Amino acid sequence: EFRRVLFRSTQAAQAAAKKPVWSKVELPLATESPILFDIEFDPENPKNGWIVGNRGTFLQTADAGKSWTPKSFANLDPDEEINYRFTKMSFMDGEGWIIGKPAILLHTRDSGASWERVPLSPKLPGDPYNVVALGPGKAEMSTSAGAIYTTDNSGRNWKAQVRETIDATLNRVSSSGVQGASYFSGSINDIQRDADGSYLAVSSRGNFYLTYKPGDEFWIPHNRESSRRITSMGFVKDRLADGLWMSTAGGEISKTTSGQPVDTQLIDIPFDRCQIKSGGYGILDVLFLKDSNKAWAVGGGGTIFGSTDGGRSWQKDKSADDLPTNLYKIKSFSNGRVYILGSNGVLLSNTA
Repeated sequence: EFRRVLFRSTQAAQAAAKKPVWSKVELPLATESPILFDIEFDPENPKNGWIVGNRGTFLQTADAGKSWTPKSFANLDPDEEINYRFTKMSFMDGEGWIIGKPAILLHTRDSGASWERVPLSPKLPGDPYNVVALGPGKAEMSTSAGAIYTTDNSGRNWKAQVRETIDATLNRVSSSGVQGASYFSGSINDIQRDADGSYLAVSSRGNFYLTYKPGDEFWIPHNRESSRRITSMGFVKDRLADGLWMSTAGGEISKTTSGQPVDTQLIDIPFDRCQIKSGGYGILDVLFLKDSNKAWAVGGGGTIFGSTDGGRSWQKDKSADDLPTNLYKIKSFSNGRVYILGSNGVLLSNTA
């Protein structure tokens, strides 16, 4: 009898160990196989959330993600809306902002019940690339040319925070020792803002990256960590003070030395290589969970890796191996829920 009980206990433990961490969320998509670019919940009302993507994809939930409903913007013609790629959004205290391509900026004051289109200057350097809600009428927007603007009157006026675009900075410091700066094409393919207002940008060729901190007048360029092209970069635990991570071509991941502050004045910021066997798939986003040593990395071909030691080593997660998708973004929220977004309309949620 003891052996039977032990056998059943062992079976239960093995079943629990094999339980998938990620499950696919069924979405009522209005168009076939869109790419999902961003997901957000209002911090003041976490039941209220949104998803945006290409082909005019815009979904809303009122029950913390249990169900989703397609939405549209009243001030956009339906035939026009499907041509937009809504790429980033941000909410605070019921006020939200959405940006997309062709260049568009949308604003809501009533938790997404209604939206207004905010005019953008035709002289805006680059396209809107990132937006962060900062309070009533306040937001910060950055562009693909490295311009950063703030508004305190709901977008009627904007104030520049950086004295020059990235292109102008590189022309001015072309002999600074940054490899590949002379090949800069005038735009970036990734720009992120940390919780303290510092920025991180990767050149469109992936051959160098740049940082900016509040109070600086210019972006500071840096050499990449290896000879391989940068695929993506981000802040460890949402703050420059906690370090940076970098993924490079071939599926490699590196991060700045834990516990050591990042000196953005250095051209060559030191990184430590992480142990990961990615099989060559590119890593497109990495999330380090706050107050935990857990981390997740996602990428092409449904690639998911997990870490329990702060990113030093990574283990393959097979939850999305059979899904025809590239996974672009992973985000966590205060209720403990984590979402992964990808192509072909794939949204994954953690179940454990």
